[in-house]
Amino acid sequence: MLTETLKTLFNRDLSKLKSEIGSYENEASLWVINKSIANSAGNLCLHLIGNLNTYIGATLCDSNYTRNRELEFSLKGIPKQELIKMIEETTTTVSETLDKITDEQLNSEYPMLVFQEKTSTEFFLVHLTTHLTYHLGQINYHRRLLDA
Repeated sequence: MLTETLKTLFNRDLSKLKSEIGSYENEASLWVINKSIANSAGNLCLHLIGNLNTYIGATLCDSNYTRNRELEFSLKGIPKQELIKMIEETTTTVSETLDKITDEQLNSEYPMLVFQEKTSTEFFLVHLTTHLTYHLGQINYHRRLLDA
């Protein structure tokens, strides 16, 4: 039951991320930072892709994804269509991984220590949905503010 809810939420929000990135009229605006805006939409998108591919794909499904978190915030100028392709691939990875997760796995300890204390896989997956939504809101605001 929870995995279906998580799949619905991840699919909804990754679809919205794809829509937000695709909605930038000026592609260069994806990479703009201004005054107190520390991260561009493009970098937040890369961060979300790295986050989900690491904590869901690599950790729960052995996808062999290797994260370079520093590049998520330093790379610039990746074409919009390439970001969209990366979002689509991430959506597939998340969906396929959640299809394979058992209730026993959900209730067990998440295989990686991410916070100061251990958590269940169930808790950590819920955390990942809220993390995605948080940055999705920032990207939406960034687009409306800077892509005029």
